[in-house]
Amino acid sequence: MKNLLRKKPIGDLLHKKGTMELQKTMGPFDLMLLGVGAIVGTGIFILPGTVSAQHAGPGIVFSFIIAAIVCALAALCYSEFASTVPVTGSAYSYSYIVFGEIVAWFVGWALLLEYGLATAAVATGWSGYFVTLIEGFGIHLPQALTSSFSIENGTYINLPAVIIIFVIGSLLSLGMKESTRFNAILVALKISAVLLFIIVGVFYVKPENWSPFLPYGMSGVFTGAALVFFAYLGFDAVSSAAEEVKNPQRNMPIGIIGSLVICTILYVAVSLVLTGIVPYQQLNVADPVAFAMKFVEQDWVAGFISLSAVIGMLTVMLVMMYGGTRLLLAFSRDGLMPKMLKELHPKRKTPMKNTFIFTIVISVIAGLVPLGTLAEMVNMGTLIAFIFVSAGILYLRKNKDLPTGGFKVPFYPVLPIVSLLLCIFLISQLSVHTWIACGVWFVLGIILYFVYGKKHSALNE
Repeated sequence: MKNLLRKKPIGDLLHKKGTMELQKTMGPFDLMLLGVGAIVGTGIFILPGTVSAQHAGPGIVFSFIIAAIVCALAALCYSEFASTVPVTGSAYSYSYIVFGEIVAWFVGWALLLEYGLATAAVATGWSGYFVTLIEGFGIHLPQALTSSFSIENGTYINLPAVIIIFVIGSLLSLGMKESTRFNAILVALKISAVLLFIIVGVFYVKPENWSPFLPYGMSGVFTGAALVFFAYLGFDAVSSAAEEVKNPQRNMPIGIIGSLVICTILYVAVSLVLTGIVPYQQLNVADPVAFAMKFVEQDWVAGFISLSAVIGMLTVMLVMMYGGTRLLLAFSRDGLMPKMLKELHPKRKTPMKNTFIFTIVISVIAGLVPLGTLAEMVNMGTLIAFIFVSAGILYLRKNKDLPTGGFKVPFYPVLPIVSLLLCIFLISQLSVHTWIACGVWFVLGIILYFVYGKKHSALNE
């Protein structure tokens, strides 16, 4: 038990002994764009419609605010860790410091589930939008190549999903400087579409559509909050960039909290305008934002929004794949996974081998596996990480060997404890099927740890 709970020395993490360092190329603006790129995706283009129609009505505005508060508390905890211990690996590396090796492995394995399945899920959704988009230009792909493996439906592989994952993987292998430029361009396009919707849509708002504002009562608002919470997933991936950030003590909190604030404002504004244009009962559609523009006969705006949604999903995949590759790098540095996963390209300073392997695995999942309800597993991985990061702050403050002067969570220890309790509540709301599926994943992780990781751990030395 003592070996299982052995902790990573702070000095080894901060000075990265015996490893080639990643290049420090990102500032606070790059981090905010990275966060917005990860968060603003299917959440803003799909969830406001379905959740308002089925659960919250116009009160979805409160649902987004409640979910943002939960995420903000976790974001404060992430910010303190990222500014105090600016290393790659996110919640995995933080857990290694405060809880020990076996807990860190458990948290890292959960994060790998989040990043991998989130990338595959978004790629599958992107494929559907892409196929519909090119059909509008008279281009029709064979049905057998446009969906996951299903002999009954005559489909064998989701080829567009596979291709787009390889494109994103190739971009990541070039380096974060090039990737952040690409991300900045796509985020600008995506935000332009959202702002265009708000600016045009506000002139078509009918206040009577907001009455009643809470048709399903507060219970509907809380149910909506549990659902739209997942629209904020992605800001935690920003903490994976800590090692590649200039002045992380100052810039990491700005990037994490800033991206969350921007996205919350956009979500609330879109929800207000959307439910003000179209009666909430009619919003249970796959593309509610574009649907609202068609509803008021602004077809050119609807077309631009649909195109932006397709392009915008690329940034979500970019950040999620980035988080996954940096997590594999951290695993390998600690000896818990094979050494080749930590090797950096001598010129580009990127982990090309682990990026290639991660790309292949995720492309297979996206191409062949119908995710369906397994998408909830993404939420399980995220909430597990949130729980340990929130609890970890209580231990972090007691460590006197850490650098001082970084960001600190205010109202300590109240806010970390509240964050911990709220995350436990949300994870309890996930379905039994999700718990079973995740249980299988974690059993595989524990087997891998005892078969390989424990024997090769860098702490054995």
